Amino acid sequence: MTTPAPDSGTPLLEVSELTRSFAARKALECVSFSLRPGDCLAVFGPNGAGKTTLLRVLAGLLKPTAGTARLDGTMLPGGASTRSLVGMISHQTLLYSALSARENVMFAARLHGTDAPAARAAAALGRMGLGERADIPVRALSRGMQQRVSISRAMVHSPRLLLADEPYTGLDESGARALTGLLQEVRATGTTVVLVTHNLAEGLALATQAAVLRAGKLVRFEHKSAIDVASYADTYREAVAGGG
Repeated sequence: MTTPAPDSGTPLLEVSELTRSFAARKALECVSFSLRPGDCLAVFGPNGAGKTTLLRVLAGLLKPTAGTARLDGTMLPGGASTRSLVGMISHQTLLYSALSARENVMFAARLHGTDAPAARAAAALGRMGLGERADIPVRALSRGMQQRVSISRAMVHSPRLLLADEPYTGLDESGARALTGLLQEVRATGTTVVLVTHNLAEGLALATQAAVLRAGKLVRFEHKSAIDVASYADTYREAVAGGG
């Protein structure tokens, strides 16, 4: 395994020996890394490597079996105030289909206790190009438009940690550009991003660090400055095959 280089500054997210088991199977085993405000970690790995489990632990949706994950100094899963620091985009939209796009996003804004939820929802939807479709029931929107609503919902409360699990799923070229611009924008304002994707080029373009999970173990963790982007596909294949 490539050892993560020491970070300067105070980490927002600190993961230490994190393990999550389901019965006898370890979905995550002794995973450790830290991220500072504004970092973007691209997490790569084959199906079943533990990527989604990692995001669910960081979102406070699953408790670690062993080890720790701390967000802004608080051990996860934490309470409501800690979980409100997190936004999560999934490849499954998990929206309320009978509600409009606006209602879905406003519900999330109120849930997180944001000021002026209507204005925040309108701004979040506008950033994803949904202003004219804001009052359409989600069930009447295309899959790509539903994904845009899901992204708006995840960002409406300005999370300090954004977890993104294959967030480009279903997006057309315009939606993908909007999402990339949004991720770049929030990183510039100090939001930390953990991005799970099977697209190496997509992930590396946004990343400050890249990691490879294999069978629940972090087999590579490198800072972008140490990565040869042109040959990373070969590096990834070697790591997944067991040579990393």
